[in-house]
Amino acid sequence: MKNLLRKCPKCQEYSLKEKCLECDEKTITPHPPKFSPDDKYSRLRIKDRYKE
Repeated sequence: MKNLLRKCPKCQEYSLKEKCLECDEKTITPHPPKFSPDDKYSRLRIKDRYKE
């Protein structure tokens, strides 16, 4: 696994660890998913995001 920057959703601190050093919360990756022009499901995701 690569060492990617991670972010704590609770205290907003950045870390390289799986758990936050400040609040012991599980960290998440702040990076967006990779973009692909050939994405077959992009219309469905966009439609789902903006449905009323």
